[in-house]
Amino acid sequence: MDSEDYYMESGDEDLYSDGADDYNDSDDKDVSFLVDEDDDSSTISSPRSNINYVVLKEEDIRRKQENDIAQVSLVLSLSKVEASVLLLHYHWNVSKVNDEWFADENRVRTSAGLERGSVVVPYSAGEKLMCGICFDDFYPVHIVPIVCGHGFCSTCWTGYITTAINDGPGCLLQKCPEPSCRVAVGRDMVEKLVSVEAKETYDRYFLRSYVEESKKTKWCPAPGCEHAVEFSSTGTGRSYDVSCLCSHSFCWNCTEDAHRPVDCDTVSQWVLKNSAEAENTNWILANSKGCPKCKRPIEKNHGCMHMTCTPPCRHEFCWLCLGAWSSHGEATGGFYACNGYSKAKAQGLYDEAENKREMAKHSLEKYTHYYERWAGNQTSRQKAIGDLEKFLSEDVMMLSDKQCIPETELGFIEDAWRQIIECRRVLKWTYAYGYYLLESEQEKRQFFEYMQGEAESGLERLHKCVEKETEVFQYSEDTPNQDFKGFRTKLTTLTSVTKTHFETLVKALENDLSDVGFASGVEVTTLAL
Repeated sequence: MDSEDYYMESGDEDLYSDGADDYNDSDDKDVSFLVDEDDDSSTISSPRSNINYVVLKEEDIRRKQENDIAQVSLVLSLSKVEASVLLLHYHWNVSKVNDEWFADENRVRTSAGLERGSVVVPYSAGEKLMCGICFDDFYPVHIVPIVCGHGFCSTCWTGYITTAINDGPGCLLQKCPEPSCRVAVGRDMVEKLVSVEAKETYDRYFLRSYVEESKKTKWCPAPGCEHAVEFSSTGTGRSYDVSCLCSHSFCWNCTEDAHRPVDCDTVSQWVLKNSAEAENTNWILANSKGCPKCKRPIEKNHGCMHMTCTPPCRHEFCWLCLGAWSSHGEATGGFYACNGYSKAKAQGLYDEAENKREMAKHSLEKYTHYYERWAGNQTSRQKAIGDLEKFLSEDVMMLSDKQCIPETELGFIEDAWRQIIECRRVLKWTYAYGYYLLESEQEKRQFFEYMQGEAESGLERLHKCVEKETEVFQYSEDTPNQDFKGFRTKLTTLTSVTKTHFETLVKALENDLSDVGFASGVEVTTLAL
């Protein structure tokens, strides 16, 4: 199937959608990281039933690029080299090239560096010409001109173009070496003058420019992946989450890991917070005090109130009131108390400092709470991916032999693992959402925590069931067929219930918990399994 003709729409339905195209079809093996690499199709079978993106392999990108060049060349009656120069100048926007060209051809030629005419070397018979770079004289046969008429020796041209290529992608817009000339150096010059290695580098820049200059195509951010994802803005869905052939799922809009139902702004803030030094500052503020003399932060983790700063300061002071220890003793409460501090605190002298410390401590505790659960679900998800890979490569065959049933009838276990993987991803990002939910919006927070709790408890039951009980039927010597049928029913039901909980949670968060007023009417499915 031609990838450029195959678009699917990414809407509200994904792993949580019902219907014939649901990913839970046990016969569909070509999804996510289990894509058949021998398949020449450049599209993927995705967990979503409505997808509005297409994954492009290198050959797809090159074919689309050559098609655009051929189209511009045909419409504007230009050579392919000239068409390439125009498309690079206008960031591979074919419609803009056509519009600008027919509006004012001369202006476009000047701005892009396209001269009319053919390449001619101005010389008289037997006369030598001087190279404008090395200033040596050469017979015309050794001079390489371009359409502007400026000629340089082949050695200087080779060095000029090779240096530009080594400097990076700017070589795609290289101009004539003559300082006052703005004529573009085309691909034909590169093909004719530089080494094979330099040509390959130039071609790589040329290919990558087609993706990097496009507003609707982006490279997959996974390390080592050379696929691109073309996103269609005509879809009705709000999700930017895409899955590459390399198995990496990411948000096409911000290129972070796939994070539906949380918006890109929240994810950006969360990722920045995780990598910033702000939490170190909060920890220092919440758990330390500055030495009254040198201001170096000091942590008190045990012991009495008598503090001694580290060398070279060595200042001795009271931890509570920060006064010099020389003024303390039995009269002030001994080593484990400070009457002076107690009196001053009663008068409100330490309120501001204490408030700052308490606020920092509360902020740190809140962040730690959400971060630990965010990271924990990420770890669980990665383990679930590994467990699914192991199940499909090893365990499914063993279980099939043990229970004397075909592998095709064990698809319900694969479905459960896939549901767990997706739900772990969603649950992970709900903790980032919860962190930024305002404390003042109590009703929203209670509604969110209730729905999150229901979804999480259902997921834990499902994860425990597929992880523990599958092993029982896989390794036990005596497991009646009736028990396995019961296990199938239980796991299928848990998968369905978990899917329903997460479908409700995803839709609620995408609507910014606008249904909070109807929280009391939420129907909850519980299981006595």
